[in-house]
Amino acid sequence: MFYSVIIKNGNIVDGTGAEIFKADVGIRGEKISKIGDLQNESADLILDAGGFFVAPGFIDLTTHSDTHWTLFSQPNQESFIRQGITTILGGHGGCSLAPLIKKEALGALERLLDITEININWQTTKEFLDYAERIELAVNFATLVGHETLRRNILDDNSDKTANKEQIKQINDLLEKSLNDGAFGLSTNFGKKYSKSASEKEILFLFKTVAGNNAISAHHLEDEGKNLLPAISKLITFLRESGAKGHISHFKALGREAWENFENALNMIERAQKEGIFLSCDFFPYTSTGSNLVSFLPAWILAENKEKILRLLKEKEVRETLKSYLKSLTLHFDKIIIASTGRDSGSIGKSISQISKNSGLEEEEVVIGLLEANDLRVFIFNDIISPKNIEILSQKFYSMIASDGVGYDALGLSGNNLPHPRSFGAFPRAMSQFVKEKMILTWEEIIHKMSGLPAQTLGIKDRGIIKENYCADVVVFNSETIEDRATCENPFQYSAGIQYVFVNGRLTLAENNLTGNRRGKILRKKR
Repeated sequence: MFYSVIIKNGNIVDGTGAEIFKADVGIRGEKISKIGDLQNESADLILDAGGFFVAPGFIDLTTHSDTHWTLFSQPNQESFIRQGITTILGGHGGCSLAPLIKKEALGALERLLDITEININWQTTKEFLDYAERIELAVNFATLVGHETLRRNILDDNSDKTANKEQIKQINDLLEKSLNDGAFGLSTNFGKKYSKSASEKEILFLFKTVAGNNAISAHHLEDEGKNLLPAISKLITFLRESGAKGHISHFKALGREAWENFENALNMIERAQKEGIFLSCDFFPYTSTGSNLVSFLPAWILAENKEKILRLLKEKEVRETLKSYLKSLTLHFDKIIIASTGRDSGSIGKSISQISKNSGLEEEEVVIGLLEANDLRVFIFNDIISPKNIEILSQKFYSMIASDGVGYDALGLSGNNLPHPRSFGAFPRAMSQFVKEKMILTWEEIIHKMSGLPAQTLGIKDRGIIKENYCADVVVFNSETIEDRATCENPFQYSAGIQYVFVNGRLTLAENNLTGNRRGKILRKKR
């Protein structure tokens, strides 16, 4: 039999968690055709993977290339490909690029990008996926539909209000249509005002629709800090009453007050699982978060729209109130680094404490001033996660690796906008740290958490495993040299150790160079 590609002599880590075995992999077209002894077979391309590991292409369940627009502006998604990531899931945190039936729905994107600079020419989820299909992406892409996006389509400028019975039905109808159009599920962020305003009746209605469509619900917890346990309890209650599958995105405990509750949080999840509730999670292997500076402001001001917040920041009384509030949070300003800004690039790479010393302003005044000067668009790194908790979570059977990052191309890099290093190194870092350095996971376990398990969680039945007749998303890597190189100070550094990446049977990365092949597919949920 003739093959398009034969990968010979590799150590196969098949993504199921099964023991590593040595074999050849034959690819014909877009599929894995044969696994076994192919030493005497012919192919257009024969690669010798002797001494290397051959694994399924990694599946990243929490990414933001869509809502940061690099999915379209940088379609090579090079920072993902060079980690071995071949499939990404977007539409997170209650915010998705579809459906956009009304212009008001674009408001969900305001704090992520300048919506005046993007071109939207779709309305439904089907039209969005059809448009994305024409881009020719290097990675496979799937999407969730965001709860906030749904609400803004129906409630217009009143999307921070409680929906009535008819509006709930309209929101649900839009969700149902999006699921029919190929969305893999619903995403929420109960910490944002548009979801906080939703009644329990609305949430349950939507969750039951998710369950009825055998889809997934992915959640940014309402509170990852001192109220971590109530946030998990609330989610579990909705999952129990609706029967929906639940997944916690970028699961973590923020701040020392929350760290001590982390074990109890895991116990809550595991008790729910014993009840028969489907609840999984993903995490990134870093102690620093990447978030928006505006999230430090109190709930009463975040309940307002951007224009109102900016007006309030100019009022002397409000500023004093906010300064007192920020002092009460006991923030570690020396660990909060400015990553990117809407306008003022001079503060990028500096901590709040450094800016305070240089300007002579109080640290709390610096926070308010930065938000005011940059139309609230200030992204930060904040070293606030316990490394011990990350290690504990990594060993749980229901946890998966995810970047919570954005895909970037080499030509899209800019020193005036520091992305979180997880966008460049999350998956190699997990392998290097948990298997090679700390030796708390095996190669079989870590690859399962990056491929077979996320495929199973999302409901993708033909990817995530090295198996005959499965899609030929394949990564060949050097287990000796695999490591991340990106840092908060210099994130624009690709990872080492990834030798070859195939996406749908086509060689996309070869010996540290992109080939120019962009054969990613738009994945649609099959009902």
